[in-house]
Amino acid sequence: MSAVFLNVAPIFLLILLGWIAARTGLLREQTGDGLAEFVFKVALPALIFRTLAEAHFQGASPFRLWVAYFGGVAITWTVGHLMARHLFARDAKIGVIAGMSSAFANNVFIGLPLVGRSVGEDGIVAISILLAVHLPFMMVVGTILMEHASAKEDGRERQGLLAVIRQVAANLVRNPLVIALTLGIGYNLTGIGALPAVVKSVVDQIASVTAGAALISLGMTLRKYPVKGNLGLATVMALLKLTLLPASVFALAQILGLSKAWTAAMVLTASVPTGINAWILAVRFQSGGSLAASVISITTIFGIVTVSFWAWVLA
Repeated sequence: MSAVFLNVAPIFLLILLGWIAARTGLLREQTGDGLAEFVFKVALPALIFRTLAEAHFQGASPFRLWVAYFGGVAITWTVGHLMARHLFARDAKIGVIAGMSSAFANNVFIGLPLVGRSVGEDGIVAISILLAVHLPFMMVVGTILMEHASAKEDGRERQGLLAVIRQVAANLVRNPLVIALTLGIGYNLTGIGALPAVVKSVVDQIASVTAGAALISLGMTLRKYPVKGNLGLATVMALLKLTLLPASVFALAQILGLSKAWTAAMVLTASVPTGINAWILAVRFQSGGSLAASVISITTIFGIVTVSFWAWVLA
């Protein structure tokens, strides 16, 4: 267990380092934003492209992987929503944000570095396959549910399914991660083989800074997500995120017979803190922003314990 902890601890220490740098004024807030932009638009795409371009899929199907992960998401989201609505007596919009906060993992800035460190290249392949559909699926579902909840609570006109899909698709076409996924898989399918030496050298050097830069930039942005209000509900949603989601994914991965590496990748990324997209959706619909922010911070504070536990289980 101590060896596992030592493998996981640097992930959260880098997040803490970023938070301290921003909190003390050592680095300006704009620096954190710029670093996050570099990671999202350059470093992560380089890592994903290189991994998928050189991956050996060996006929592995992504569908069982998606069913295992999103099955866990559906279970956790439903439980979180129902608890917010009936146990805490919150309205439909808060119910959606609560459910989403309990089931939306930060698999880009934390999950990918963690899986790369703990599982290796096979794990990065698995999480890259997940990333191909994770953001569009979660944002379409979240937006549709919030549109329905807003129509119910506020009497506003509900946006149609096609309009939601068009809006999300328009954003995804310009998303650097989606572009990198497409190019990486496209290159792989050509059968050319390894990347040219000069190209590989450049891509490798950019990709090598991904983990550290991503985690430090995340730590610097955590100041935007203070723990305030909805503390009881936020704590319960954080508990679901850190325990029920990875447990559900683990159970489904066992039932579906995923490989050890792919199971580890899916469970570990399910166990990481809540991603910021729940907060983004809350701000867009002007409901549940403080709840989502609190869940992000609580799960980040206690994530080192639960992530270490799941890493130990999967070792």
